[in-house]
Formats: sequence, structure tokens, C-alpha cells
Amino acid sequence: MIPNSDDGPAPAQGAFRVISRSQHSLSRKSISTGALRVLYRLHESGFRACLVGGAVRDLLLGNRPKDFDVATDATPEQVRTLFRNCRLIGRRFRLAHVVFGREIVEVATFRGSSDDGSGDRHLVDGRLVRDNVYGTIEEDAVRRDFTINALYYDIADFSVLDAVGGMDDLQRRELRLIGDPQQRYREDPVRMLRAARLAGKLGFSIEAATAAPFAALGSLLDEASPARLFDESLKLFLGGYGLASFHALERYGLLDRVFPATARALRAEHAALFRVLVEQTLRNTDERVRADKPVTPAFLFAALLWEPVRAQTRAAIEAGTEPLAAWAQASARVLGEQSRHVAIPRRFTLAIEEIWEMQPRFLQRTRKRVFRLLEHPRFRAAYDFLVMRGAESPEIAELAAWWTQAQALSHEELGQQLAGAPAAASEGVAKAPAKRKRSRRRRKGKTAPAAPVAEGGE
Repeated sequence: MIPNSDDGPAPAQGAFRVISRSQHSLSRKSISTGALRVLYRLHESGFRACLVGGAVRDLLLGNRPKDFDVATDATPEQVRTLFRNCRLIGRRFRLAHVVFGREIVEVATFRGSSDDGSGDRHLVDGRLVRDNVYGTIEEDAVRRDFTINALYYDIADFSVLDAVGGMDDLQRRELRLIGDPQQRYREDPVRMLRAARLAGKLGFSIEAATAAPFAALGSLLDEASPARLFDESLKLFLGGYGLASFHALERYGLLDRVFPATARALRAEHAALFRVLVEQTLRNTDERVRADKPVTPAFLFAALLWEPVRAQTRAAIEAGTEPLAAWAQASARVLGEQSRHVAIPRRFTLAIEEIWEMQPRFLQRTRKRVFRLLEHPRFRAAYDFLVMRGAESPEIAELAAWWTQAQALSHEELGQQLAGAPAAASEGVAKAPAKRKRSRRRRKGKTAPAAPVAEGGE
């Protein structure tokens, strides 16, 4: 239950509106055991302890949170003294991770809103590169990114605390940035991608003032760490809402900043089939994530960059480059350009290159090449990619169908089909013809030796 706006006037920013237990639907039954243990131990030790962020937002929306974060006035070192199963991480933001088997409860100390002179807050060209200045829960609320992520569930009385109008924005299904959007995006440009991801995941619109700076400040993403943008790309596309996130990136002009080659290819004259491939790949990935099936970033990035690499390969072949060399050169160029924006680890780029370079090999249906391809460790991913390409043309669809059938045949049956040999009557294997014996010419004056007589013979 999300309280209606008429449940009481919204407070001034920084002053909490307290929503009592009877006015909201968030229940401790929906909170993980590990998170409850952290909340209760902090509270019983005299610290303030609140569930915060996406977990509160999702529970109020009736969704299942992916993880549970806790905010407290205890410092990371004080948290560590309370939990033996705790480790401290981070330099930019100092955090405590409390580990319960496979669950990790992240505990953050309330952030302050002003520099205390300790040197633990540092900005470079307006970007916040370190922030370990602690403060009050009121200061912490206005330091968070979006209003719907600044809601606190207080374990002391089970109330929900709202200092920035997050409850009203949940009801309106609107994403709104806290503070001045220009300043907040300059502090951390990746917030623009987070806005697109959350809008896609939740099905929310982005408030006009929050989206307005994207066009002018989108170039700041070029200065973001490519390694961090890789992590953000995984959140965008491998969280179960990849297709919606992709559409949000396109809608708000942010795709050009993280996948420029993809964006250019989708604007080309004959981009319809490429769009089908990208969207179907994202749709299938979403389905696998929601079904708890494994997914790999390599397959996804191979689809996102397929048309750029194919176009460059085709141009190189037309210019006289040998096909295998053309694929290798185009793959290196496309992945090199992409890595300047999103740093795809080498273990994935190797898989991507193999998926691409195996596509033309599917056309070579001779016995030796077919069996060699079937034994390739990356065959399954490359075959799945071929199936996804089926919409490109009837020829590709027929090729995918042939390889589907080939996998259903036994080794002997496939060999017969490729060789065109008739099946043997009993074993289903064509018998090799008997070799002809070469006759020896007798030399003159020599007699043939007598044949040996077997034991027990006549």
C-alpha cells in the first residue's frame, strides 16, 4: 500500500514525514533474515538502523527486492565490532558488508551534506571522487539520488520515513532526482544511466526537469570509467529488464554515449532486421534471468555490435581482403572502439569474436568442417546466435534449421547425410568396399612356395 498524497502534507525537504505502520504495507516478513539480524543488532546496541533504498521502494510497490541495504549512524568500524562476519570495502564510499552465507547485507553510515574539513570529501571538475563525511539521517536523505530511493524503514517503530516526497513520486510512478539535476549529474554522470535503468525496470516516467540535462550533459559519460560503465551495462541489460532499459536509453539519447556503434547502426537505412535481432536477444535474456537460467554478457554484446562488425567485414571483403582476415580485422576495430566507452573484459571479447567468426563457417557443410564445428567449445553460443539471426533472410532461417537437425542426428547418421552414402542394413553405417589384392608377376625359373598347412589339416 502506497499512502495517498492526502494522508498529510509533504514536509519541507530534509524534514521527515513519518508514515506509521498502519499506513503502509511494508512487513518484516518480506525482509531477509540477514537484514533483520543486522537491523536488530544495531538497534539493540544503541544505534539508529533503517532499511533504505531500493528494498524499501520495491517492497512498497509489491515487488521482491534483489538485496537489502541498511543505513545507520554507526561508523563502518563500529559495525565491524558488532559482526564477526563483517568486512569493510570501498575507498570512494566506505561501506560494511555483513555476510550471511550467500547473502550480503550492505551497511552504510549516514552521509553528511557538507565538508567537515577532514579531507574525506573530494571533488574533481565537479565530480565526486570520494565521500566519507558522515552526518545525520536528514542529511543522508537529501544526499541520495532519486526520491523513491530515499525512503527509510525504521526498525525502532516500523514506520517509513520520507523527507523528499518519495511516497508521492511512487504513487505518480515518476522518477525525480533530488536536488539540482545539473549539479547532481556533474557529481556523477552515471546517474543518467541509473535514471534510464530505473525507469525501464519500474515502468516509471522520468520527470521533465530530471531528464532535461541529458542532451547537454550526456557527453560527461565519455569521461566516466569504462570499467564502471561495463558494470552499469550489466545492471542495465542483465537484470531482467534489459529490453525496457534499452528502450529508455534510446528514448533519452543515452545509447549514443555507451554503445555509439550500435546507435549509429540502428539509425541506418536498413536497420529493421538488426533491431529485431537486438530486441529479441534482450527479450530472451530477460526471460532467462527471470527463470534463474544462466546468461553471459558475451552473447548480449555480440548481438549489440553485430551489425557494425558485419558492415565493416563486408566493406573489407569488397575491397579485396580475404574473408577470415576481414572478420578478424573488423572484430578488433569494433571491439576496440567499444572498449573506449565500455571496458569489456578480455574473457568476454574472446567469446564475442568466436561467436562472430563462426557465423560464416556455418555455411560450410562438408563432412570434415561440420564435425569440427560441432566439437568447437563455443559451438552452442554461436549456434544460438545463428538461430537469433533467422529473421535476416529465408536462407539464414534454412541454415539454422539444418544445424538444428544436424544436432539431433547421431554421428553416423550425420556422416551418411553429408557423404550421401546408403545406410547399412544392420548398423546404419555404410560399409567400406573391400580392397583389391594386387597380383604378383612370377619370375621365370621360380616356383611358388607351397602353402602352409594348418595344424589339424588334411
